[in-house]
Amino acid sequence: MNRQDRRAVSRQYFSQERLAEHHFRSFNNFLERGMQEVVSEKATIDTDIGDKEGEEPVYVELGDIRIETPRVREADGSEELLFPQEARLRNITYAAPVFMEMSIIRGGEEEEEVVVDTTETKVGRMPIMVGSSKCNISNLTDEELVEIGEDPVDPGGYFIVNGSERVLMTSEDLAPNKILAEYDTKYGDEIQVAKTFSQRRGYRALVLCERNREGILEVSFPSVSGSVEFVTLVRALGLESDEEIVHRVSDDPEIVKYMLENLEEAEVQTEAEAIESLGKRVASGQGKNYQLKRANYVIDRYLLPHLHEDGVDEEDVRINKAFYLCRMAEACFELALERRDSDDKDHYANKRLKVSGDLMKDLFRTALNKLARDVKYQLERANMRNRQLTVNTVVRSDVLTERLEHPIATGNWVGGRSGVSQLVDRTDYMGVLSHLRRLRSPLSRSQPHFEARDLHATQWGRICPSETPEGPNCGLVKNFAQAMELSQNIEDEQALKRELASMGVEGIPGIEGPDPTNTPADD
Repeated sequence: MNRQDRRAVSRQYFSQERLAEHHFRSFNNFLERGMQEVVSEKATIDTDIGDKEGEEPVYVELGDIRIETPRVREADGSEELLFPQEARLRNITYAAPVFMEMSIIRGGEEEEEVVVDTTETKVGRMPIMVGSSKCNISNLTDEELVEIGEDPVDPGGYFIVNGSERVLMTSEDLAPNKILAEYDTKYGDEIQVAKTFSQRRGYRALVLCERNREGILEVSFPSVSGSVEFVTLVRALGLESDEEIVHRVSDDPEIVKYMLENLEEAEVQTEAEAIESLGKRVASGQGKNYQLKRANYVIDRYLLPHLHEDGVDEEDVRINKAFYLCRMAEACFELALERRDSDDKDHYANKRLKVSGDLMKDLFRTALNKLARDVKYQLERANMRNRQLTVNTVVRSDVLTERLEHPIATGNWVGGRSGVSQLVDRTDYMGVLSHLRRLRSPLSRSQPHFEARDLHATQWGRICPSETPEGPNCGLVKNFAQAMELSQNIEDEQALKRELASMGVEGIPGIEGPDPTNTPADD
C-alpha cells in the first residue's frame, strides 16, 4: 500500500467518528440491556412485614425499566429537553429520568397473593453520555448542532455532572473465570498455584488451588479461613470415589502418582464426612445442624460463583464445580512437572477492559440495592402507621440519583476504587481525543511492578508504545493505538456455542455434540 492509499484509508477511518466509539457502544449496550439485566437479577424487594403472627407478608416485584432523553425541571414545575451546552452553562447534570414498573404484593406462602398497587414510577435520574443513543444531540446535523451552541467535531463520550465534563477511564483487569497457573514463593519455597477470579453479577471471588511443600493440594476461597484440602472439597461437592477423582484430574501416570499421594493423606472418605469436616471449619462451636447448613451455604454461594446458571439443578452445579477444581489441580501438577509454562499476567489474552457501560453497570447495581433498602424501610414505616401502601409514596427518586451522580462527580467508585472518572482534558482537541482513549491499570503507583510497566509484545497494534506519563504512572497509564477497535461482549451466547459445536468442540453446556451434516472444512 503506497502513501496515498494509506492517507485515503486513514481519512476514511477517522471520518467515521470512531475515536470514542468504544464508549458509545458500551454505554448504549448498558442502556438497552444492562439496566434491565440488573433489575431482573434483583427481581423482588422483600420486607419484614408479615413476621408478626396474623400479619400478611408484603413484597415488591420489579418489572420493566425504561429511560427517556435528558430533561430539566424548571422552577415553575415544567419539564423541557436539556442540551449539553445548557447543562455546562447552568452547572447542572445532563441526566435523564428513569422509570420502572413496580408492584406491591400482599400475601404468599399459605395466603393467596393480592396485588395492592402496581404502577410505573420515576425511580431517579441517570447521567447520560454526550453522543450516546439517548443523548438529545445524537441525530442532529452539523448546522443544527452549531445553532444550539455545540461543536460539530466534538467527539462526545463523556458525562456532564454539575456543569463539569467527566470521562470514565477504561480500566484494565485480569480476565475473570479463567484459570491462571503460576509459581509463588510462599514461605520462601517455590510452590505451584492455579487461581481463578470467579465473577458473577458483580460479585468477584478469588479461588486458589495450591500444591504445598509436601505435595498436598489445598484450596482457599472467600468466607473460609485458611485453606481446605482438595480431596475433602471435591468429595463435599459429590465426587466420592478415588477412581473418579483421579480420572477427572488426569489419566497421565505422573499426575496419577501425585494424586494417589493426596488420596492417601485424605482425612475423609464420603460426601457426608466431607461436609461435616467443612462445617467444623466454617462454624466451629455451633450445633451440628447449623454447621452442616452453613457448610452447604458456603460451597453453594462463595465457591466458584460463575458456574451458577439460572434453572440448573444445584446438584449439577456442584459436580461442575468439582470438575473445575480438578482442572485447576491438573494445571498445578503440569506446572510441577514442567509440562507447561507459568501463565503471563501481562499477556493481553489474560486481560479484559472495563469500559463506560461495564463501570455504569457496577454503579447501577449498588444504587439499585440502596434504593431497594430505602423502599423496604418506607414500606415497613407506612405499614406500621396503618397507611395505604402505594408505589409512588414509598419510592424516593433522589436515593438512586445521588448514588449515580456522586461517584461520577468525585471519581470514587464502588469497590473502593478512586480516580475512575476524571475532568476531560480540554487543553486542545488532541488532548480530548487522547483522554477518551486512555486506560489505567489497577496496580498501585507506589510499587515498582517492573514487568507490568514494560511494553509487552501482545500490546502491538493495541496500545500506543510511546504515549505514557513520566514518573509513578509510567507504564500503568496507557493509551489505545490510533486505529484500535475494541470488541464488546458476545451478545448471542447460544449462536457462539452452536458455531463452536459445528467446528467439532464437544461437551458445550446446552448444546448436543457437533452436527454431523455440518463438518468444518479442512484448512
